[in-house]
Amino acid sequence: MTGWFSGVWEASWRPFQYFNLYRLILAGLVLLAAGMPPGWLASTLHLASGKAMLGGGVFYMALVGVGLLASIHWQVRFNLQLSFQMLLDVLAIGCLMYVAGGVSSGVGTLLLVSLATASLVGRGRLVLFYAALATLATLSMQVLGVVFKGFDPAGIVQAGLLSAGFFATAILARLLGQRVMVNEELARQRGVSLENQGRISQRVIERMQDGVLVVDGQGIIQQHNPVAREMLALGEETHPRLSESCPQLAQGLMRWLDGQGPPGIDFSLPASGDLRARFERTASSAGEVLVFLEDLGRIQERAQQLKLAALGRLTASIAHEIRNPLSAIGHAGELLKEERRGEMQDRLLKILADNVARLDRIVADVLELGRRDRMQPEQLTLLPFCQQFIDSFEVSQGIDPAIVRLEVDADVSLYFDRNHLFQILWNLLANAIRHSQGKTASVRLVGRAGSLGGRVELHVIDDGGGVPESVRAQIFEPFFTTHHYGTGLGLFIARELSEANGATLDLVQDAESGHFVLSGRSDTCLLPEPSAARAEN
Repeated sequence: MTGWFSGVWEASWRPFQYFNLYRLILAGLVLLAAGMPPGWLASTLHLASGKAMLGGGVFYMALVGVGLLASIHWQVRFNLQLSFQMLLDVLAIGCLMYVAGGVSSGVGTLLLVSLATASLVGRGRLVLFYAALATLATLSMQVLGVVFKGFDPAGIVQAGLLSAGFFATAILARLLGQRVMVNEELARQRGVSLENQGRISQRVIERMQDGVLVVDGQGIIQQHNPVAREMLALGEETHPRLSESCPQLAQGLMRWLDGQGPPGIDFSLPASGDLRARFERTASSAGEVLVFLEDLGRIQERAQQLKLAALGRLTASIAHEIRNPLSAIGHAGELLKEERRGEMQDRLLKILADNVARLDRIVADVLELGRRDRMQPEQLTLLPFCQQFIDSFEVSQGIDPAIVRLEVDADVSLYFDRNHLFQILWNLLANAIRHSQGKTASVRLVGRAGSLGGRVELHVIDDGGGVPESVRAQIFEPFFTTHHYGTGLGLFIARELSEANGATLDLVQDAESGHFVLSGRSDTCLLPEPSAARAEN
């Protein structure tokens, strides 16, 4: 029997307070009855109103009031307080039952209420103890009444039945209370688990690189993560309307919900650029929809990084295998030139030498990608650097010094890796010379402070026909070239080296001729660290 009552238990002060409040009301009713006209109580409960009745009611009410205050302000010794109040009820109701005429008066049923309440909030063996006290008081009162007040002896049987009811009520109430407590504890644990799961889910959503929106059936944004707030430039409003924040996205969502559109759209915003949205229904009763936002620019950058990682691994594995036989072929070609054969042989040897040189340039360019993260940025004064670069470039390429004109402000400096800047300018000027008209100042290298604070711009401008509109989107892609002897890596490497130094390299879209601009920092601001994919190269 003990095991039935020793399960999950916690002091239930709030139900105990309600129990004391009920007893306080009951005491007030007793006092009210004591103040009734004479004869009313005698006809109903066989009680005589008087000072003894009134005094007993006041004393009982005072003790119950003290118990109520203790259960509110002194929440310690729960079992002691409950036992004291239960003992008080047994004595008070037992005395009232004795005065009222025994078990037949029906006053004893009040003990059932007190005992049931005490069994709901009490613990283990105390429940049986309370039932035993009530049984002892009821039987003792009935026996004393038979001996001293002439109660009907048959009332002892009724008292025994009522006592059996005390034990049945106590046991059943305790079992019910234990079931309620177990369910409350389970609900509390599940609530804690749900709260923890909600916190974890919220943290995961907040750390996602994609934007996440939860939109209800009325088009109101119920939840969003910081990335979505930044992408859509959402204000401080708690639940904004999607149609007001991004009409394009709202229209695409409505079309999908109506079954007239695809489960996603691509759209552009001035602040965030090109975005892609994907829609997914949820199983919620409110019909909420999940909207996932992706930055297309970041997706393209990720794909580019994966391409670079694969290219870096390929470079590391085959560079040695290619250059060794390539050197042997080139050396054999040089030896064959020393022999006097004929015009046909000379032409074939020239083709062989040109293609060996082209393959060597491709290998050198590919290897250059592997060195893009090995940078040592420094503060470069552009005028002397560019002058030295042009002198070296003209001697190496054997071009007329008048073709390239240098226009760089004397006080402009750039924070950049020296070797990277040299490689970028070499690729840009070689491309410009190839497409220029070859006249005086056909190619201009212009350096000046940029329109944005802390930026410096280097412009490479030629007087050629410009880049055709059909290939503008492809000129920075690897291995794309319009020249027969080109490798297709020059502009691609130039842009990659620029990004490694925190700079940008762009083609001026509205230029009538070839016009590239390199925009970098003029100070030692922190540069972006290489990504993991780039580090693999």
